[in-house]
Amino acid sequence: MRTKTLFRCGECGDESPKWLGRCPSCEAWNTLVEELEAAAPSLTVAATGVATPISDIANVTDAVRPTGIGELDRVLGGGLVDGSVTLVGGEPGIGKSTLLLQALARMASAGRRCLLVTAEESAQQVRARAERLGAVEPELYLLSETALPHIVAAIDELAPAVVVVDSIQTIFDPSLGSAPGSVAQVRDCAHRLVREAKARGTAVVLVGHVTKDGGLAGPRVLEHVVDTVLSFEGDRLHALRLLRAVKHRFGTIAELGLFEMGDGGLVGVPDASGLLLTDRRAGVAGSVVVPVLEGTRPLLVEMQALVSQVDYVPPRRAPQGVDGARLALVLAVLERHAKLPLGKCEVYASAVGGVRVVEPGADLGLALAVASSLLNKPIAESVVACGEIGLGGELRQVGQTSRRLAEAARLGFRSAIVPVSAPEPPAGMQVLRAGTIAEAIRQAGLLRGGQN
Repeated sequence: MRTKTLFRCGECGDESPKWLGRCPSCEAWNTLVEELEAAAPSLTVAATGVATPISDIANVTDAVRPTGIGELDRVLGGGLVDGSVTLVGGEPGIGKSTLLLQALARMASAGRRCLLVTAEESAQQVRARAERLGAVEPELYLLSETALPHIVAAIDELAPAVVVVDSIQTIFDPSLGSAPGSVAQVRDCAHRLVREAKARGTAVVLVGHVTKDGGLAGPRVLEHVVDTVLSFEGDRLHALRLLRAVKHRFGTIAELGLFEMGDGGLVGVPDASGLLLTDRRAGVAGSVVVPVLEGTRPLLVEMQALVSQVDYVPPRRAPQGVDGARLALVLAVLERHAKLPLGKCEVYASAVGGVRVVEPGADLGLALAVASSLLNKPIAESVVACGEIGLGGELRQVGQTSRRLAEAARLGFRSAIVPVSAPEPPAGMQVLRAGTIAEAIRQAGLLRGGQN
């Protein structure tokens, strides 16, 4: 069989006849890798489908199978769909393999035959983890294999209802000339597994590696060919984990799953707000609680700031769990429109608990935390703050403010600093309305003329 040499970008999958330092398609540097590609033979493809009235097509919701893990089923819209392909991505050590092993054990205990293809670990390593998690089930089969033909043969023999491949980057097809993990291998192996899932009605879950920027490694087509893309996020130094759908053909992408990592594996967290605020200290300057929205779930997150005056320029700005661009905007507005001297101050800002807050609704809380630390005046313990800050210093309402305030009221907060246009609060909560950031600082009691 004739082969040709080409160079393929590891980021976008674009091809080039010669090596280049920079990919002409995605402009990434040093990503082109040499590959040997066999010339494709001419094939005659037979028709496999027949046009059918849409009213005669079976509803896909009839084929949804729960995984037995409530937070995972919440994100999936009830469970895995027969014949679907799901891609799960996340940083190394975040808990992807643990979550899927627990899910397979739950489904196996319910009588569904499951196959875990462990391409990165030995079967003995997975068995040891299953012992620790209490996930040893007779209907859960392990296969330590990396060659795609052997994996397909095992699926033929076992006919499992669910197959998990951990991970897609380590699977290879010997008929391809490229190395395991290359763009061609990842793309073609994923295509083959998708075809097998659709033909057999088997739910397939692929585990994917991520790049240093947090995106899924491999060709972009990998995300296009699958039905669902799940992102498993969190800080490995904290117990909280967040599972969200980036793409979902069978339901909404607005749901969020919350887990806590413990000695016995991942446990669903129905009340994440209470968990995030467990160790909060009252009466400390530079701290304020912000009701943020993750998908459709409101969360109460403590925003902290530490401001320290220095003699050098430019001073350091260190965000953790906070978007650096939003922090820079907030500091500029505070200095310009609230007359706070921040030009020669180091500013450390953090969203406590290992969560990442990037939405504009946290602007007001972040600004009040910075002002509280600079002025060394604590904000009242029962106050939350919610609103977006404009470049002119004005406060703007954010989406679903009523749901955010309702969550705050449920946990005992009695006052909320909000923009003037915000809706009425729930029963038992008082709103302190402000049109500008300067007014909000006064409402928080940090400057004269405010009220607590």
